[in-house]
Amino acid sequence: MLLLFIGSGCAALIYEIVWLQMLQLVIGSSAVSLGVLLGTFMGGMCLGSLLLPRCLSLRHHPLRVYATLELGIGVIGLALLFILPQVDEIYAASAMRGTAGLFIRGLIAAACLLPPTILMGATLPAAARFVEATPRGISWLGFFYGGNIAGAVLGCLLAGFYLLRLFDMATSTYVAAAINAVVAIVGLLVANATPLSAPAVNTNQSPATSRSVAWSIYIAIGLSGLGALGAEVVWTRILSLIIGGTVYTFSIILAVFLIGLGFGSTWGAMIARESRSSRSALGICQLMLAAAIAWAAYMLAVSLPLWPIDPSLARNPWLNFQLDLARCLWAILPAATLWGASFPLALAAAAQSAGAGDSGRLVGGIYAANTVGAIVGALVFSIVLVGWVGTQRCEQVLIVVAAVSALVTIVPCLFLGPAGGPPHGVGQAGRLPYSLAAGALLTAGIVAAGWLAYLVPATSGELIAHGRRLPTRKGLYEMLYHGEGVNSSVAVTVFDDGVRNFHVSGKIEASSEPQDMRLQRMLGHIPALMHPNPKSVLVVGCGAGVTAGSFVVHPSVERIVICEIEPLIPKIVAEYFAEENYGVVKDKKVEIVFDDARHYILTTREKFDIITSDPINPWVKGAASLYTREYFELCKRRLNEGGVITQWVPLYESSVAAVKSELATFFAVFPEGTVWSNDVEGRGYDVVLLGQIGPLTIDVDQLQERLGRSDHFPVDESLYQVGFNSGLDLLATFAGTAADLAPWLKDAEINRDRNLRLQYLAGFAAHDYQESMIFNQILRHRKYPDKLFVTSYDNEMVLRARLGLAK
Repeated sequence: MLLLFIGSGCAALIYEIVWLQMLQLVIGSSAVSLGVLLGTFMGGMCLGSLLLPRCLSLRHHPLRVYATLELGIGVIGLALLFILPQVDEIYAASAMRGTAGLFIRGLIAAACLLPPTILMGATLPAAARFVEATPRGISWLGFFYGGNIAGAVLGCLLAGFYLLRLFDMATSTYVAAAINAVVAIVGLLVANATPLSAPAVNTNQSPATSRSVAWSIYIAIGLSGLGALGAEVVWTRILSLIIGGTVYTFSIILAVFLIGLGFGSTWGAMIARESRSSRSALGICQLMLAAAIAWAAYMLAVSLPLWPIDPSLARNPWLNFQLDLARCLWAILPAATLWGASFPLALAAAAQSAGAGDSGRLVGGIYAANTVGAIVGALVFSIVLVGWVGTQRCEQVLIVVAAVSALVTIVPCLFLGPAGGPPHGVGQAGRLPYSLAAGALLTAGIVAAGWLAYLVPATSGELIAHGRRLPTRKGLYEMLYHGEGVNSSVAVTVFDDGVRNFHVSGKIEASSEPQDMRLQRMLGHIPALMHPNPKSVLVVGCGAGVTAGSFVVHPSVERIVICEIEPLIPKIVAEYFAEENYGVVKDKKVEIVFDDARHYILTTREKFDIITSDPINPWVKGAASLYTREYFELCKRRLNEGGVITQWVPLYESSVAAVKSELATFFAVFPEGTVWSNDVEGRGYDVVLLGQIGPLTIDVDQLQERLGRSDHFPVDESLYQVGFNSGLDLLATFAGTAADLAPWLKDAEINRDRNLRLQYLAGFAAHDYQESMIFNQILRHRKYPDKLFVTSYDNEMVLRARLGLAK
């Protein structure tokens, strides 16, 4: 049974990672979309745990039922692999904005996730019917549940560090389905060898006693689930600042959380087997949780950010993964262990008071209560509380939730006795001293929890700004602003020399540094000048607003749409760069759309003359979806005839393999594309990719004349501010064509929706600085573009000299 649960948990986590990743590509990766997905996923498990005991009689062998459910999960998992790609088209045709759009997102998620997750939720109550409905019998489920979570840890690490990194979603699905098949076959073999017997019934409690205490157990385990998922949301947000938001970070955090749940479940099962009052043990466990949450809050806000660690010193990423694992274990393992222990204790407490023979119904009820709480926690904390009150207040809420859970669990014990038995007589010996002692301890525990909640430290602005590099950068900047939004945390800082920096989730995303200003202006001016008469523009990612503001000064541009996932950025951050971005967020030509960019491009019917994309670094989890071949094809469909697209590619904090993947994927959709460099004194920094439908021809003399017209004086001035004294200076940033780089890119891995290979390649190089070497490799393949530049002999000689490509 333990091995079956391990296999089941392993397959379930592989599916969860794959399905959520695939569906995020369809309905977006905003907090709202993720909340919808998690709510649907856990809602299906809740339904399954409730429906199976009510829809299937006790005469069916529980292991045969379990095996059938596993087989069904595997079949549906394989089917979804082929169905989900078709959902794109259905969703794109039906998607709307606002409340209606949210309904459509939920409908799509429910149609895809409910069938398999209902079967997943039904597996535990199905297997529960194999054990006796007594506290000792039910406690076995704690061990099985621990085994299930151990399998989940294995599945999480297997998917995050191996299957998805080296293969793709299809291979991961095949592995999960194969595990389901093995579990089903073994389950059927064990069922055939094990006769079905009538389960033992717990008759120790009276129905009156059961009714009087059941509510406290269900509420307590529901609050426990709420706290666990709420904490996972909050602590993942903070830990991604401390150790970097790569896909590997999220796998490590999830694995540590599951390890704690697994240890705790086993420990709780051992206590439940020996305890006379599992209900009292559950209450004490919840009180201890308040202290464990306070411990995690202090470690995450005060201690871990200042551990003397410089991740860039390690040339091998596995060394950083070891440190990341140690830091996660140190901070969140105690609380996760106590949440894990709560489940078997709640099961045993329910069995002590239930007096019912159907262990499947008992387990299904407890599991459903826990899952309902988890759904509420995931939705409320991710969509509402973090963006509304911040992580500090969220952690205070978590401590209060744990204290309330302890209160509703222990208070009935004061009236039912320490063993959870029937009520004592008024004058029964020992009753009053027990009640006074327990009441005093409970009061002291609640007061201590309140004191701990009051002491919870805030997440500092320095951590939001510097993240994983805080130990080496503390005190170098003055903090102008920091805030925690719904989707990400942002900050604005300033150097002593006046240079301002915009930080997103622990890294600088934009600044007024010369090289950053040049890049941001290039992303706007290059496509605007290459297009003969641009009128409409889509800007993916607001950032400091400088790229979007570059289009404001172009006289022909009539409409600018900025798609930004985090509302704080255009509303507050862009104001700190109003001079550099020409007050773009207040310009009448500008519309700001708060949505995941991929989701917006998938669902909009509008077409544009220019699409420019300046997303966050590709090593950040979720960003790779804005570098896939399918994403670029979506963009291509949203371009008007003659339209152009630009894409930012960083060379720093990257590797040769990651940069090759980004360029090769872009050129697979735009085979006539070109590369334009933003280097620092000849050393690599980042590049701009330019794509269009068909070949591009640049009339250099006409471009020079255009910049000399009076209506383009603001454009000329904007270029001059970042070091381009003429159009020739801008064109001299040319770094190659797709044809030039074809030999270099022949071994590149194409980043596809079905593998998101880039986030794994880039995640391994998040601490590397190989930009000069990568840039030199690109330049070695550059040739003078006779077909691209059409110009006079004199201008050609100037360009050749600037490019170092003399005849």
